[in-house]
Amino acid sequence: MARRLLLGFALLAVWPALAEQEVPVYPGTIHTRIGNDLIIGGEYYRLAYFTTTDPMKKVVAYFAQKWRDEGYPTVVEGDLEEEAVVSALFTREGLQRGVVLRTHLGKTVGFTALRDMWTRPPKSPPSGLLKLEGTLYSQDLATRDDPGGSQNRTSLVAGDLSDVQQRVGTELTRQGFEPVRSTVTKLGGGTQLTMEHARKGEQVMTTISQVDEGMSSVMQTWVGTDRPDGVPNDEAVRKSREAWEREQKAKPAKGAGK
Repeated sequence: MARRLLLGFALLAVWPALAEQEVPVYPGTIHTRIGNDLIIGGEYYRLAYFTTTDPMKKVVAYFAQKWRDEGYPTVVEGDLEEEAVVSALFTREGLQRGVVLRTHLGKTVGFTALRDMWTRPPKSPPSGLLKLEGTLYSQDLATRDDPGGSQNRTSLVAGDLSDVQQRVGTELTRQGFEPVRSTVTKLGGGTQLTMEHARKGEQVMTTISQVDEGMSSVMQTWVGTDRPDGVPNDEAVRKSREAWEREQKAKPAKGAGK
């Protein structure tokens, strides 16, 4: 079911980030923006999520009726009980607006999107950016510079903060990353945990916050660059890179012994 939901979200294609172009909004709810105006693999995005106690069918009916009344071709997919996707094609503007819906703990969770239709999909992110079991939503963001670059992943994951923390740490260790440090911060009555890991000159910073009962946000940044000012913790990355270089030098030269 989660795979089908994410596939439906990936099919949503909508225009970027002009100020007058807003993500779809469901009345009476607070929409939380995911990032600002995002450039993802050369595509422009605006993303947000919301929750409501209204049943999914009511939310689906609102968006489908609104866009059809405005004269836009609109498609509704899903069982309308556990998951649904509503999308509309704005041909004149070259946009497609959409909303992905899923039920969680008796509420309807919605992800609204606006994305350019004509650009290429983003490249696959590096290892270290995790997609954990129980992920309700995941979105990647990449930036590049001459000596290297960074990639980011924002996810909503089923599970409380301590459970998600353990799963993230276990998976990063399995991939060969070593823990550098971790910090806990109290924000607005909630708790935010930040973990840093390094591996062979790479670094991953993970921030986990509990956003609702049984649901946590996971924000990860992977950095691979030779610029000292291009990493959050250049000393940890330097030591990790030096260890990797020593490992490479210790390997026998290709063809040695022949």
